[in-house]
Amino acid sequence: MERTSPRYGWYGDDFTGATDTLATLAERDFRALLFLRIPTQAQLAAAGPLDAIGIAGATRAMAPGAMAMELREAGRFFAGLGLDILHYKCCSTFDSAPHVGSLGAAARALRPHFPNPLLPIVGGQPNLGRYCLFGNLFASAGAGGEVHRIDRHPTMSLHPVTPMAEADLRLHLKAQGLERVALIDYRAYEEGDVAATLAESLAARPDAVLMDVSRCADLPVIGRLLWQHAAGGPMLAIGPSSVAQALATSWPRNADADIGASAGQAPRPDGPILALVGSLSPVTRAQVEAASGFLRIDIDVGRLRGEPAYAEALKRETQQHLKERHVMLVTERPAQSAGATESVAAGTGALLRAIVTGVRLSRLIVCGGDTSSLAIKALDLWGLSYRAPMVPGAPLCRAHSDDIRLDGIDIVLKGGQMGPPDFFARAEARD
Repeated sequence: MERTSPRYGWYGDDFTGATDTLATLAERDFRALLFLRIPTQAQLAAAGPLDAIGIAGATRAMAPGAMAMELREAGRFFAGLGLDILHYKCCSTFDSAPHVGSLGAAARALRPHFPNPLLPIVGGQPNLGRYCLFGNLFASAGAGGEVHRIDRHPTMSLHPVTPMAEADLRLHLKAQGLERVALIDYRAYEEGDVAATLAESLAARPDAVLMDVSRCADLPVIGRLLWQHAAGGPMLAIGPSSVAQALATSWPRNADADIGASAGQAPRPDGPILALVGSLSPVTRAQVEAASGFLRIDIDVGRLRGEPAYAEALKRETQQHLKERHVMLVTERPAQSAGATESVAAGTGALLRAIVTGVRLSRLIVCGGDTSSLAIKALDLWGLSYRAPMVPGAPLCRAHSDDIRLDGIDIVLKGGQMGPPDFFARAEARD
């Protein structure tokens, strides 16, 4: 009998990364849709048959207590769908800490709903320049940039909220409550029986099993292992979009299943483009400096948080300029920035919502992890579907909303480390 319910679900700990997983699946011809909160029955019905279902969250910026409340509810929802595998999608740089965005807290909240003895943690994503060897994480600095051990990475080692001070992911995760993390190092994929190696590791009843990823060829081996073990009961997996890449290589399908990509073929709607840049990453800042097709407006986040009149004036100025050209709103550089992530996010989210109530956009580009990902939650959107590739890690998506001003517009969500120097020129031009 053909299976009609999704086999795989993913919860993104921020919006930008969640769309990368959406693209990973849609580009491989799986029916996938990303919801921006737990969907209603009407929204599920509107989505139609799905092979994979996602929820974009903001737990990367939450304390463990808030994460637990959010994820227990999400876990119940996903478990009720009868998934084989739930993927907790974290950033490919694994930036997290015991006090914020804790991957251990995520595992504790979700594992009761997906109690398979194997909790795999996939440790790299080569197409984004992320590699895990002998349990140690390495990452490139920008698209095609020099590869650094993560604790020596010029950006991630200095992240303002979750600096990566430990490259060994076993030690990094131990500090977050996953005390015993076993390792399957990359040599096992070519030498001997990797299934037997994994079985031996599980015999010691570890809290989780970290799986090296040194190159793309490692992913099919991991995918086969995960599907084999998922037959033993619903499984939780943690990692970047390489989890979906691995699973897609060995996805159990019915021969007569009608599976097709979730990409929309309609051209870009008419109207201006608005970009909101909340990222403090040097990669994104260089992209901003290279952008020439936008009118740039710098946001004083201190005033935005504390002066309603400033926010109102900024809204009117932005709406006025959008009548004539594309606009880019840019938050301050780190040395000038004043305030906590959630407070800044609330202010930028309220500003974004106010702007779109008075103008019909064709495309919205949101750059950054914590601030901008939280900000987009202020919009009246319920889902995103994949439309076309843009750059690795930042696809072009189409918005789903009950608000006619937002339904059908293009959205690009880009993490701080993603994209080439000419990202904004590409985002502006892509139909």
